[in-house]
Amino acid sequence: MSSTDAPTRPERMGRLPYTRKHTQVLFGSGTGWALDAMDVGLISFVGLAIATEWDLTKTEQSWLLSIGFVGMALGATFGGMLADRYGRRTVFALTLVVYGLATGASALATGLAMLLLLRFLVGIGLGAELPVASTLVSELSPTKIRGRMVVALESFWAVGWLLAALIGFYIVPNFENGWRIAFAVGLVPALWAVVIRWGMPESPLFLERRGRVEEAEEVVRSFERSAGLDHPESRALPPTPPRTPGQLWSAAYRVRTAGIWLVWFCVNFSYYGAFIWLPSLLFAQGYDLVKSFGYTLIITLAQLPGYAAAAFLVEVWGRRLTLATFLVGSGVSAALFGLADGPGQIIAAGMALSFFNLGAWGALYAVTPEIYPTTVRGSGAGAAAGFGRIASILAPLSVPVILGVWGNGGLFALFGVTFLIGAAAAFFLLPEQAGDALDAS
Repeated sequence: MSSTDAPTRPERMGRLPYTRKHTQVLFGSGTGWALDAMDVGLISFVGLAIATEWDLTKTEQSWLLSIGFVGMALGATFGGMLADRYGRRTVFALTLVVYGLATGASALATGLAMLLLLRFLVGIGLGAELPVASTLVSELSPTKIRGRMVVALESFWAVGWLLAALIGFYIVPNFENGWRIAFAVGLVPALWAVVIRWGMPESPLFLERRGRVEEAEEVVRSFERSAGLDHPESRALPPTPPRTPGQLWSAAYRVRTAGIWLVWFCVNFSYYGAFIWLPSLLFAQGYDLVKSFGYTLIITLAQLPGYAAAAFLVEVWGRRLTLATFLVGSGVSAALFGLADGPGQIIAAGMALSFFNLGAWGALYAVTPEIYPTTVRGSGAGAAAGFGRIASILAPLSVPVILGVWGNGGLFALFGVTFLIGAAAAFFLLPEQAGDALDAS
Protein backbone atom coordinates (compact mmCIF):
# COMPACT_ATOMS: atom_id res chain seq x y z
CA MET A 1 0.00 0.00 0.00
CA SER A 2 1.41 3.38 -0.98
CA SER A 3 1.63 6.15 1.57
CA THR A 4 -1.02 8.12 -0.30
CA ASP A 5 -3.45 5.16 -0.11
CA ALA A 6 -2.80 4.43 3.57
CA PRO A 7 -5.50 5.52 6.03
CA THR A 8 -4.89 8.36 8.44
CA ARG A 9 -5.02 7.67 12.16
CA PRO A 10 -8.42 9.41 12.48
CA GLU A 11 -9.70 7.16 9.68
CA ARG A 12 -8.38 4.09 11.50
CA MET A 13 -10.20 5.21 14.65
CA GLY A 14 -13.39 5.91 12.75
CA ARG A 15 -13.48 2.50 11.05
CA LEU A 16 -13.15 0.51 14.28
CA PRO A 17 -16.03 -1.55 15.66
CA TYR A 18 -17.28 -0.79 19.15
CA THR A 19 -14.86 -2.34 21.64
CA ARG A 20 -14.31 -2.78 25.35
CA LYS A 21 -11.99 0.20 25.17
CA HIS A 22 -14.87 2.40 23.99
CA THR A 23 -16.93 1.21 26.96
CA GLN A 24 -14.12 2.30 29.29
CA VAL A 25 -14.04 5.74 27.65
CA LEU A 26 -17.81 6.11 27.82
CA PHE A 27 -18.13 5.10 31.46
CA GLY A 28 -15.01 6.98 32.52
CA SER A 29 -16.31 10.21 30.99
CA GLY A 30 -19.92 9.44 31.85
CA THR A 31 -19.21 9.05 35.55
CA GLY A 32 -17.67 12.51 35.62
CA TRP A 33 -20.68 13.79 33.65
CA ALA A 34 -23.12 12.23 36.13
CA LEU A 35 -21.29 13.79 39.06
CA ASP A 36 -21.54 17.16 37.28
CA ALA A 37 -25.28 16.73 36.85
CA MET A 38 -25.65 15.74 40.48
CA ASP A 39 -23.98 18.98 41.51
CA VAL A 40 -26.18 21.15 39.26
CA GLY A 41 -29.29 19.29 40.36
CA LEU A 42 -28.42 19.58 44.04
CA ILE A 43 -28.61 23.37 43.99
CA SER A 44 -32.27 23.23 42.93
CA PHE A 45 -33.02 21.09 45.99
CA VAL A 46 -30.67 22.56 48.60
CA GLY A 47 -31.41 26.09 47.38
CA LEU A 48 -34.93 25.85 48.74
CA ALA A 49 -33.70 24.40 52.06
CA ILE A 50 -31.01 27.10 52.42
CA ALA A 51 -33.47 29.85 51.51
CA THR A 52 -35.76 28.60 54.27
CA GLU A 53 -33.00 28.19 56.88
CA TRP A 54 -31.27 31.51 56.13
CA ASP A 55 -34.52 33.39 55.39
CA LEU A 56 -33.30 34.52 51.97
CA THR A 57 -35.27 36.92 49.83
CA LYS A 58 -36.40 35.85 46.34
CA THR A 59 -33.59 37.95 44.86
CA GLU A 60 -30.96 36.32 47.08
CA GLN A 61 -32.36 32.88 46.25
CA SER A 62 -32.19 33.75 42.53
CA TRP A 63 -28.51 34.67 42.84
CA LEU A 64 -27.82 31.44 44.70
CA LEU A 65 -29.36 29.51 41.81
CA SER A 66 -27.65 31.62 39.12
CA ILE A 67 -24.12 32.34 40.33
CA GLY A 68 -22.87 28.90 39.33
CA PHE A 69 -23.93 29.58 35.77
CA VAL A 70 -21.82 32.75 35.69
CA GLY A 71 -18.84 30.51 36.43
CA MET A 72 -20.06 27.97 33.87
CA ALA A 73 -20.12 30.60 31.13
CA LEU A 74 -16.48 31.47 31.79
CA GLY A 75 -15.44 27.86 32.32
CA ALA A 76 -17.02 26.63 29.08
CA THR A 77 -15.47 29.40 27.00
CA PHE A 78 -11.94 29.10 28.34
CA GLY A 79 -12.07 25.35 28.96
CA GLY A 80 -12.60 24.66 25.26
CA MET A 81 -9.69 26.91 24.31
CA LEU A 82 -7.43 25.19 26.86
CA ALA A 83 -8.49 21.77 25.54
CA ASP A 84 -7.38 22.75 22.03
CA ARG A 85 -4.00 23.82 23.40
CA TYR A 86 -3.22 21.37 26.22
CA GLY A 87 -5.39 18.35 25.47
CA ARG A 88 -8.88 17.09 26.18
CA ARG A 89 -8.00 14.59 28.91
CA THR A 90 -5.83 16.97 30.93
CA VAL A 91 -8.42 19.75 31.03
CA PHE A 92 -11.21 17.26 31.77
CA ALA A 93 -9.39 15.97 34.85
CA LEU A 94 -8.49 19.48 36.04
CA THR A 95 -12.11 20.63 35.88
CA LEU A 96 -13.23 17.69 38.04
CA VAL A 97 -10.74 18.71 40.73
CA VAL A 98 -11.85 22.35 40.70
CA TYR A 99 -15.55 21.78 41.00
CA GLY A 100 -15.26 18.75 43.30
CA LEU A 101 -13.22 20.62 45.90
CA ALA A 102 -15.39 23.74 45.66
CA THR A 103 -18.58 21.70 46.10
CA GLY A 104 -17.18 19.92 49.14
CA ALA A 105 -16.11 23.25 50.63
CA SER A 106 -19.67 24.55 50.12
CA ALA A 107 -20.75 22.25 52.94
CA LEU A 108 -18.76 24.49 55.31
CA ALA A 109 -20.25 27.80 54.12
CA THR A 110 -21.15 30.12 57.00
CA GLY A 111 -23.05 32.75 55.03
CA LEU A 112 -24.47 33.69 51.66
CA ALA A 113 -21.38 35.58 50.39
CA MET A 114 -19.08 32.64 51.08
CA LEU A 115 -21.50 30.20 49.44
CA LEU A 116 -21.89 32.40 46.36
CA LEU A 117 -18.11 32.52 45.87
CA LEU A 118 -17.81 28.76 46.17
CA ARG A 119 -20.73 28.17 43.79
CA PHE A 120 -19.00 30.47 41.28
CA LEU A 121 -15.86 28.30 41.46
CA VAL A 122 -17.99 25.17 41.10
CA GLY A 123 -19.46 26.67 37.94
CA ILE A 124 -16.05 27.34 36.40
CA GLY A 125 -15.04 23.69 36.75
CA LEU A 126 -18.41 22.35 35.68
CA GLY A 127 -18.75 24.65 32.68
CA ALA A 128 -15.33 23.68 31.32
CA GLU A 129 -15.85 19.95 31.81
CA LEU A 130 -18.99 19.36 29.74
CA PRO A 131 -17.90 20.55 26.26
CA VAL A 132 -14.41 19.09 26.76
CA ALA A 133 -15.79 15.65 27.67
CA SER A 134 -18.18 15.57 24.71
CA THR A 135 -15.35 16.58 22.36
CA LEU A 136 -13.10 13.82 23.72
CA VAL A 137 -15.77 11.12 23.37
CA SER A 138 -16.69 12.34 19.88
CA GLU A 139 -13.07 12.11 18.73
CA LEU A 140 -12.60 8.61 20.17
CA SER A 141 -15.82 7.11 18.76
CA PRO A 142 -16.37 4.90 15.69
CA THR A 143 -17.87 6.99 12.89
CA LYS A 144 -21.05 4.93 12.48
CA ILE A 145 -22.10 5.31 16.10
CA ARG A 146 -20.38 8.57 17.05
CA GLY A 147 -23.62 10.46 17.63
CA ARG A 148 -25.06 7.59 19.61
CA MET A 149 -22.01 7.49 21.88
CA VAL A 150 -22.18 11.22 22.62
CA VAL A 151 -25.91 10.95 23.41
CA ALA A 152 -25.09 7.99 25.65
CA LEU A 153 -22.53 10.19 27.40
CA GLU A 154 -25.14 12.92 27.84
CA SER A 155 -27.59 10.34 29.25
CA PHE A 156 -25.36 10.12 32.33
CA TRP A 157 -26.77 13.57 33.10
CA ALA A 158 -30.08 11.90 33.94
CA VAL A 159 -28.27 9.50 36.28
CA GLY A 160 -26.66 12.42 38.10
CA TRP A 161 -29.89 14.39 38.26
CA LEU A 162 -31.66 11.33 39.69
CA LEU A 163 -28.94 11.07 42.34
CA ALA A 164 -29.53 14.72 43.18
CA ALA A 165 -33.29 14.11 43.35
CA LEU A 166 -32.77 11.11 45.66
CA ILE A 167 -30.45 13.12 47.91
CA GLY A 168 -32.94 15.99 47.85
CA PHE A 169 -35.85 13.69 48.70
CA TYR A 170 -34.27 11.47 51.36
CA ILE A 171 -31.50 13.57 52.94
CA VAL A 172 -32.08 17.32 52.61
CA PRO A 173 -35.49 17.53 54.36
CA ASN A 174 -34.92 14.66 56.82
CA PHE A 175 -31.56 15.49 58.42
CA GLU A 176 -30.38 18.47 60.37
CA ASN A 177 -28.04 20.40 58.05
CA GLY A 178 -29.08 18.01 55.28
CA TRP A 179 -27.98 20.49 52.63
CA ARG A 180 -24.45 20.42 54.06
CA ILE A 181 -24.38 16.63 53.79
CA ALA A 182 -25.53 16.94 50.17
CA PHE A 183 -22.70 19.31 49.32
CA ALA A 184 -20.14 17.12 51.09
CA VAL A 185 -20.93 14.34 48.61
CA GLY A 186 -19.52 16.65 45.96
CA LEU A 187 -15.97 15.77 47.04
CA VAL A 188 -16.30 12.56 45.02
CA PRO A 189 -15.43 14.23 41.66
CA ALA A 190 -12.06 15.37 43.02
CA LEU A 191 -11.17 11.74 43.75
CA TRP A 192 -12.55 10.55 40.43
CA ALA A 193 -10.27 13.01 38.62
CA VAL A 194 -7.27 10.85 39.56
CA VAL A 195 -8.85 7.88 37.77
CA ILE A 196 -9.73 10.04 34.77
CA ARG A 197 -6.25 11.51 34.39
CA TRP A 198 -4.39 8.21 34.41
CA GLY A 199 -7.00 5.85 32.96
CA MET A 200 -8.41 7.80 29.99
CA PRO A 201 -6.70 8.04 26.59
CA GLU A 202 -6.01 11.40 24.97
CA SER A 203 -7.60 12.16 21.61
CA PRO A 204 -5.31 10.94 18.79
CA LEU A 205 -6.70 13.71 16.55
CA PHE A 206 -5.45 16.30 19.03
CA LEU A 207 -2.11 14.54 19.52
CA GLU A 208 -1.34 14.22 15.82
CA ARG A 209 -2.28 17.81 15.03
CA ARG A 210 0.14 18.90 17.76
CA GLY A 211 2.96 16.82 16.22
CA ARG A 212 2.87 14.12 18.94
CA VAL A 213 2.69 11.33 16.35
CA GLU A 214 4.10 8.48 18.45
CA GLU A 215 1.59 9.14 21.22
CA ALA A 216 -1.26 9.31 18.70
CA GLU A 217 -0.15 6.00 17.16
CA GLU A 218 -0.10 4.29 20.55
CA VAL A 219 -3.64 5.46 21.35
CA VAL A 220 -4.96 4.17 18.00
CA ARG A 221 -3.12 0.86 18.46
CA SER A 222 -4.61 0.40 21.92
CA PHE A 223 -8.10 0.57 20.39
CA GLU A 224 -7.10 -1.74 17.53
CA ARG A 225 -5.74 -4.26 20.03
CA SER A 226 -9.03 -4.11 21.89
CA ALA A 227 -10.80 -4.93 18.59
CA GLY A 228 -8.31 -7.72 17.77
CA LEU A 229 -7.14 -5.94 14.60
CA ASP A 230 -3.75 -5.48 12.97
CA HIS A 231 -2.02 -2.10 12.89
CA PRO A 232 -1.85 -0.80 9.30
CA GLU A 233 0.62 1.76 8.08
CA SER A 234 -0.76 5.28 8.49
CA ARG A 235 -0.67 8.37 6.35
CA ALA A 236 0.41 11.15 8.71
CA LEU A 237 -1.42 14.43 8.99
CA PRO A 238 0.74 17.56 9.14
CA PRO A 239 0.92 19.21 12.59
CA THR A 240 -0.99 22.47 12.94
CA PRO A 241 -1.04 24.97 15.80
CA PRO A 242 -4.36 25.77 17.50
CA ARG A 243 -6.38 28.37 15.64
CA THR A 244 -7.64 31.51 17.33
CA PRO A 245 -11.25 31.63 18.57
CA GLY A 246 -11.86 34.36 15.97
CA GLN A 247 -11.82 31.60 13.34
CA LEU A 248 -15.27 30.59 14.55
CA TRP A 249 -16.67 33.71 12.89
CA SER A 250 -14.74 33.38 9.64
CA ALA A 251 -16.71 33.00 6.40
CA ALA A 252 -16.38 29.21 6.57
CA TYR A 253 -18.01 28.85 9.99
CA ARG A 254 -20.08 31.94 10.79
CA VAL A 255 -23.49 30.49 9.82
CA ARG A 256 -23.04 27.31 11.84
CA THR A 257 -21.56 29.31 14.75
CA ALA A 258 -24.56 31.67 14.83
CA GLY A 259 -26.92 28.70 14.65
CA ILE A 260 -25.25 26.67 17.39
CA TRP A 261 -24.98 29.68 19.70
CA LEU A 262 -28.70 30.43 19.28
CA VAL A 263 -29.70 26.81 19.95
CA TRP A 264 -27.52 26.67 23.05
CA PHE A 265 -29.00 29.94 24.32
CA CYS A 266 -32.61 28.81 23.80
CA VAL A 267 -32.13 25.37 25.33
CA ASN A 268 -30.29 26.75 28.37
CA PHE A 269 -32.86 29.47 29.00
CA SER A 270 -35.85 27.16 29.00
CA TYR A 271 -34.23 24.15 30.65
CA TYR A 272 -32.66 25.94 33.59
CA GLY A 273 -35.52 28.37 33.97
CA ALA A 274 -37.89 25.44 34.38
CA PHE A 275 -35.90 22.73 36.14
CA ILE A 276 -33.76 24.73 38.56
CA TRP A 277 -36.89 26.42 39.90
CA LEU A 278 -39.16 23.35 39.67
CA PRO A 279 -39.12 22.31 43.37
CA SER A 280 -39.66 25.94 44.42
CA LEU A 281 -42.49 26.45 41.90
CA LEU A 282 -44.29 23.35 43.16
CA PHE A 283 -43.73 24.46 46.76
CA ALA A 284 -45.24 27.86 45.92
CA GLN A 285 -48.34 26.09 44.51
CA GLY A 286 -49.05 24.59 47.92
CA TYR A 287 -47.15 21.29 47.85
CA ASP A 288 -44.97 20.76 50.92
CA LEU A 289 -41.21 20.34 50.71
CA VAL A 290 -41.22 16.53 50.63
CA LYS A 291 -44.05 16.32 48.09
CA SER A 292 -42.50 18.89 45.74
CA PHE A 293 -39.20 16.98 45.85
CA GLY A 294 -41.09 13.72 45.24
CA TYR A 295 -42.88 15.08 42.16
CA THR A 296 -39.56 16.37 40.82
CA LEU A 297 -38.02 12.93 41.30
CA ILE A 298 -40.83 11.28 39.28
CA ILE A 299 -40.57 13.90 36.52
CA THR A 300 -36.80 13.36 36.36
CA LEU A 301 -37.23 9.64 35.61
CA ALA A 302 -38.58 10.52 32.14
CA GLN A 303 -35.16 11.84 31.15
CA LEU A 304 -33.81 8.32 30.61
CA PRO A 305 -36.21 7.22 27.82
CA GLY A 306 -35.75 10.66 26.24
CA TYR A 307 -32.03 10.03 25.93
CA ALA A 308 -32.63 6.50 24.64
CA ALA A 309 -34.92 7.75 21.87
CA ALA A 310 -32.45 10.48 20.86
CA ALA A 311 -29.53 8.02 20.86
CA PHE A 312 -31.40 5.87 18.33
CA LEU A 313 -32.69 8.71 16.15
CA VAL A 314 -29.46 10.71 15.75
CA GLU A 315 -28.07 7.93 13.56
CA VAL A 316 -31.38 7.30 11.73
CA TRP A 317 -32.81 10.81 11.19
CA GLY A 318 -29.54 12.70 11.57
CA ARG A 319 -28.49 15.25 14.18
CA ARG A 320 -30.39 18.33 12.99
CA LEU A 321 -33.80 16.72 12.46
CA THR A 322 -33.60 14.86 15.77
CA LEU A 323 -32.62 18.04 17.61
CA ALA A 324 -35.38 20.11 15.99
CA THR A 325 -38.04 17.45 16.64
CA PHE A 326 -37.20 17.12 20.32
CA LEU A 327 -37.15 20.90 20.72
CA VAL A 328 -40.64 21.17 19.19
CA GLY A 329 -41.79 18.46 21.61
CA SER A 330 -40.19 20.43 24.45
CA GLY A 331 -42.05 23.58 23.41
CA VAL A 332 -45.44 21.87 23.36
CA SER A 333 -44.74 20.13 26.69
CA ALA A 334 -43.71 23.41 28.34
CA ALA A 335 -46.97 25.06 27.29
CA LEU A 336 -48.96 22.10 28.66
CA PHE A 337 -47.05 22.22 31.95
CA GLY A 338 -47.98 25.88 32.34
CA LEU A 339 -51.65 24.93 32.01
CA ALA A 340 -51.45 21.84 34.25
CA ASP A 341 -53.80 21.74 37.22
CA GLY A 342 -53.47 19.05 39.86
CA PRO A 343 -50.83 16.40 40.58
CA GLY A 344 -51.73 14.10 37.67
CA GLN A 345 -51.49 16.80 35.00
CA ILE A 346 -48.35 18.29 36.57
CA ILE A 347 -46.56 14.94 36.58
CA ALA A 348 -47.69 13.98 33.05
CA ALA A 349 -46.74 17.33 31.49
CA GLY A 350 -43.53 17.44 33.51
CA MET A 351 -42.51 13.97 32.36
CA ALA A 352 -43.18 14.93 28.73
CA LEU A 353 -41.05 18.05 29.17
CA SER A 354 -38.29 15.95 30.76
CA PHE A 355 -38.44 13.37 27.94
CA PHE A 356 -38.23 15.83 25.04
CA ASN A 357 -35.92 18.36 26.66
CA LEU A 358 -33.24 15.89 27.69
CA GLY A 359 -33.46 14.13 24.33
CA ALA A 360 -32.79 17.53 22.76
CA TRP A 361 -29.78 18.00 25.03
CA GLY A 362 -28.40 14.65 23.85
CA ALA A 363 -28.74 15.60 20.17
CA LEU A 364 -27.24 19.04 20.87
CA TYR A 365 -24.12 17.59 22.48
CA ALA A 366 -23.79 15.15 19.56
CA VAL A 367 -23.91 17.85 16.87
CA THR A 368 -21.84 20.58 18.56
CA PRO A 369 -18.30 19.17 18.26
CA GLU A 370 -19.02 17.74 14.80
CA ILE A 371 -19.51 21.03 12.99
CA TYR A 372 -15.92 22.19 13.57
CA PRO A 373 -12.50 20.81 12.56
CA THR A 374 -10.08 19.36 15.12
CA THR A 375 -8.02 22.54 15.59
CA VAL A 376 -11.03 24.56 16.80
CA ARG A 377 -13.35 21.76 17.93
CA GLY A 378 -12.81 22.34 21.64
CA SER A 379 -12.97 26.13 21.24
CA GLY A 380 -16.11 25.90 19.12
CA ALA A 381 -17.92 23.60 21.52
CA GLY A 382 -16.78 25.62 24.54
CA ALA A 383 -17.76 28.97 23.03
CA ALA A 384 -21.25 27.73 22.14
CA ALA A 385 -21.71 26.30 25.62
CA GLY A 386 -20.33 29.51 27.18
CA PHE A 387 -22.77 31.68 25.23
CA GLY A 388 -25.59 29.36 26.20
CA ARG A 389 -24.66 29.72 29.86
CA ILE A 390 -25.54 33.41 29.63
CA ALA A 391 -29.13 32.22 29.24
CA SER A 392 -28.75 29.89 32.21
CA ILE A 393 -27.71 32.94 34.26
CA LEU A 394 -30.61 35.06 33.07
CA ALA A 395 -33.29 32.38 33.37
CA PRO A 396 -33.24 31.74 37.15
CA LEU A 397 -33.01 35.52 37.77
CA SER A 398 -35.92 36.19 35.42
CA VAL A 399 -38.34 33.58 36.78
CA PRO A 400 -39.56 35.57 39.84
CA VAL A 401 -40.08 38.68 37.69
CA ILE A 402 -41.95 36.83 34.93
CA LEU A 403 -44.07 34.96 37.47
CA GLY A 404 -45.11 38.25 39.03
CA VAL A 405 -46.21 39.69 35.68
CA TRP A 406 -47.52 36.72 33.64
CA GLY A 407 -48.02 33.97 36.18
CA ASN A 408 -47.10 30.30 35.85
CA GLY A 409 -48.90 29.86 32.51
CA GLY A 410 -47.15 32.84 30.93
CA LEU A 411 -43.77 31.71 32.24
CA PHE A 412 -44.00 28.28 30.61
CA ALA A 413 -45.49 29.72 27.43
CA LEU A 414 -42.32 31.81 27.15
CA PHE A 415 -40.21 28.71 27.67
CA GLY A 416 -42.22 26.98 24.93
CA VAL A 417 -41.66 29.78 22.41
CA THR A 418 -37.94 29.80 23.22
CA PHE A 419 -37.73 26.07 22.51
CA LEU A 420 -39.40 26.61 19.12
CA ILE A 421 -36.89 29.33 18.19
CA GLY A 422 -34.12 26.87 19.02
CA ALA A 423 -35.78 24.25 16.80
CA ALA A 424 -35.69 26.66 13.83
CA ALA A 425 -32.03 27.52 14.49
CA ALA A 426 -31.08 23.82 14.42
CA PHE A 427 -31.37 23.79 10.62
CA PHE A 428 -28.40 26.20 10.33
CA LEU A 429 -26.09 23.50 11.73
CA LEU A 430 -24.41 22.41 8.52
CA PRO A 431 -23.02 20.10 7.41
CA GLU A 432 -24.97 17.07 8.64
CA GLN A 433 -22.31 14.66 9.94
CA ALA A 434 -24.30 11.49 10.63
CA GLY A 435 -22.28 8.60 9.20
CA ASP A 436 -19.38 10.85 8.09
CA ALA A 437 -15.89 11.07 9.55
CA LEU A 438 -14.96 14.09 11.64
CA ASP A 439 -13.08 16.91 9.94
CA ALA A 440 -9.52 16.18 11.08
CA SER A 441 -8.05 19.47 9.78
